[in-house]
Amino acid sequence: QVNLLASSKPLVISNELYDLLMKAEKISKMSNGAFDITYASVGYRYNYRNNIKPSEYEIKQGIKGINYQSLKLNKKLKTVFFENLNTRIDLGGIAKGHAVKNCLEILKKAGVKHGLVSAGGDTGLIGDKKGRPWMVAIKHPRADHKAAVHLPLTNEAISTSGDYERYFVENGQRYHHILNPKTGKSANEVVSVSVIGDDPTMVDALSTTLFVLGLEGALNKINSLEGYEAVIIDKYQKLHFSEGLLIQ
Repeated sequence: QVNLLASSKPLVISNELYDLLMKAEKISKMSNGAFDITYASVGYRYNYRNNIKPSEYEIKQGIKGINYQSLKLNKKLKTVFFENLNTRIDLGGIAKGHAVKNCLEILKKAGVKHGLVSAGGDTGLIGDKKGRPWMVAIKHPRADHKAAVHLPLTNEAISTSGDYERYFVENGQRYHHILNPKTGKSANEVVSVSVIGDDPTMVDALSTTLFVLGLEGALNKINSLEGYEAVIIDKYQKLHFSEGLLIQ
């Protein structure tokens, strides 16, 4: 409904959706647009299941709609409005973490002291595994059923963004769903980014953000954020860790 109607008039949305859009905007500002839910202005033209990608002309047209600053939120009225007719949004980079966070809250209210919620690349943990840390595996990006690394975690959340989740390969080039908002094309400096922290919503958005920023930009960004760590696998399948993990 937002994508269908918000470019013609301010659209009243639920408090939950409004709060999520506000978080997305905050992360967009923090990342200078590396995270941008309006990437869908180009993203909707990709069909990974059927090996379809947009033409250069379609990308050029779609990029006109990519700009998180053109998405206007009214806190008092709880409305969203797209200033650009070409704009579409997609919450795939943040909504799953939000869902995990909601699930954890439900379990905590029910009295659960030790638990794990997994939604694909997003995992949230309650407590430890009855005296021992949860051992969470980060998938090897180029080998099925193989882990690149195992991490001992307690009372934390982890989100992994990888170029192996939704993709196709054409003429030796991999087209995947993590798009650079500035180019409308798949980000290709790294192949996997995992972010660890307390807030499942934030780690979900940050894993996408760091993937787009590339190795150097990602390490600089994560090392500047208190309370969050990252494991990055570059395009040569080499592991890189944020400063906090190296100290530990």
